[in-house]
Amino acid sequence: MKYIWQTKSWPGFKWDSDKLLKPLGDLRFNQGSLITQIKELGVEIQQTARADVLVEEALKTSAIEGEKLDPDAVRSSVGRKLGLPDAGLKEVRDQKADGLVEILLDATINYSEKMTSERIWGWHAALFPTGYSGMLKISVGRWRDDSNGPMQVVSGPIGQKKVHFEAPPAKNLDKEMQTFISWINETSQLDGIIRAGLVHIWFVTIHPFDDGNGRIARTLTDMFLARDENNPKRFYSLSSQIMAERNDYYEILKATQAGTGDITDWLKWFLACMNRAILNSNTLLKKIMTKARFWQEFAQTRLHERQAKVINRLLDAGTHGFEGGLKNKKYMGIAHTSRATAQRELSDLVNKGILIKMPGGGRSASYDLDWQRWSSLNVNKK
Repeated sequence: MKYIWQTKSWPGFKWDSDKLLKPLGDLRFNQGSLITQIKELGVEIQQTARADVLVEEALKTSAIEGEKLDPDAVRSSVGRKLGLPDAGLKEVRDQKADGLVEILLDATINYSEKMTSERIWGWHAALFPTGYSGMLKISVGRWRDDSNGPMQVVSGPIGQKKVHFEAPPAKNLDKEMQTFISWINETSQLDGIIRAGLVHIWFVTIHPFDDGNGRIARTLTDMFLARDENNPKRFYSLSSQIMAERNDYYEILKATQAGTGDITDWLKWFLACMNRAILNSNTLLKKIMTKARFWQEFAQTRLHERQAKVINRLLDAGTHGFEGGLKNKKYMGIAHTSRATAQRELSDLVNKGILIKMPGGGRSASYDLDWQRWSSLNVNKK
């Protein structure tokens, strides 16, 4: 099989601009609507929205690669780095969460800064602070060396593996990345969102690291989107949408990398996926406003950190809540506490007017937030 990096025109990507006019136009319209909506929110809610989107981006860009980060550690890291209160939650430290949040912020806050090999190496080192990916020792903070064979994306059992993609050999990486980084730093008249789609497919195709290539590709994409909007604050999560469409994401990458260098289909998919991410941000913003209303109402209410943690989980789950409601056993699992303590703290939350007891249930009572109440409260704009 011949890959796009093996074509004579590499890395001369080509695409049909006419086929991108409508998806790009639809995206620009919805992007403008979102920016207008955000401007109408108070500064405090904008900060909350930025933090929640960053948490979502960190969790989902990792989940795409099959890595599950601790949501509380990510939320705690975001709160520390943005200087925001964390609604009574105890600080949770995790090197991986801190590293990922750090590179996402560097990419979006310092979006206009010059890109260098050292900067990308620093991002990679932050993703793998122990020098290991799972149980495997990997090269950290430098390009891969292919000492264990060519970099391949494969599936299937040993002896029956199927190669989906093979990246350029390690001996070419210095030249490949020098060309790529020079392109990042150059001034261009090309549409900023098109450039975001280009940086993504280009980096993933080079695949310069032993691991973490997808996360860094999506981080670079966020950097280009921040450049396009001239704004370090993200109010939609592209990685969250990619996670929801993960199978399609991998299929379009595979098809594009095995193609001729025409990336029209990739760019069409990328624009449509980003458009869906922006449209779905409305759901996220509603959740953020509900959370802001809730904590404003109970700002002076004394709560144990366990109670705050469970409430935040309910608020994050939204109006759909937990399947079967919040029961004693579920509270025990989230709060890591005993049955007696869980029951006592649930009763306390009911007495304080935070939780309501759901009808029925018999001996296995379930609880939820009074969603109708929080959606009707007002938040002061600042």
